[in-house]
Amino acid sequence: MSIHALSNASSRFTLTTEAIPSYQTLLVSLQEHVLEIRFNRPHRLNAVVEAFYTELIDALALSERAENVRAVVITGEGRAFCVGADMKEHGGAARTLYQRRQYLQLGNDVCEAIYRLKKPVVAAVNGYALGAGAEMAVACDFIVMAEDAQIGFPETSIGTCVGGGVSKVLPQIVGLAQARRLLFTGEKISGTEAARLSLAIATYSQEQLLIEAHALGAKLAEQAPVSMAMLKRLVNVSSANDVESHLQQELDAVFTCSTTDDWQEGVDAFAQKRKPSFQGR
Repeated sequence: MSIHALSNASSRFTLTTEAIPSYQTLLVSLQEHVLEIRFNRPHRLNAVVEAFYTELIDALALSERAENVRAVVITGEGRAFCVGADMKEHGGAARTLYQRRQYLQLGNDVCEAIYRLKKPVVAAVNGYALGAGAEMAVACDFIVMAEDAQIGFPETSIGTCVGGGVSKVLPQIVGLAQARRLLFTGEKISGTEAARLSLAIATYSQEQLLIEAHALGAKLAEQAPVSMAMLKRLVNVSSANDVESHLQQELDAVFTCSTTDDWQEGVDAFAQKRKPSFQGR
């Protein structure tokens, strides 16, 4: 599936538990307005294979189109978030150069899909997040980690390079010097160290991690969906814009929000001293 499928998806609908597809490599569940996507290859520490990527792109497109999904939580089943590419499968794969390029493109497409999703995405890193796993986590809007989880970018140690926009986004999060340290050395850091560097916004015990990740997802889901979509894009493009063009884009976003029913609901709720009920319209 092309990344453009996300932006071209026009058939909005209300997602029910019964309508969630059965995936081979993912466990997907809906809790109120928060969709949880759980990587489900625990026997391989959730290492990536081609089906993993294509199913994840499909699940993200599903979350984009579902009107009642307001936030997404991504985590891993078992002892790992995702340890990157399944090297066992890579070693036995007889791919042509074209097929290798297509596989690598899928990895970029997944990170771009997370980055461009109009809804906030929380990575709940429960264990090892390495290589492609770390790339997907960095593409998310927020990372929360178990205290003893580990995240790292070991690409240079196996003769490859990071992808998924990490070399652009990571320096923006942790600063250039720390990004160089993590990327050039391939050093794995704990959840506690990731929080110190502001790569993770918080750390929790394993028992509390998903509880807190879903609490954050629920808080994000309470916000006005159109406002959230506008703001996520503005934040993500801010470093590439000059001040004048960014001010104009903000003005356009504010005006667009003011044309929505949710804007009126927000004004009315404030005046009536009650909690707003946003509908995404």
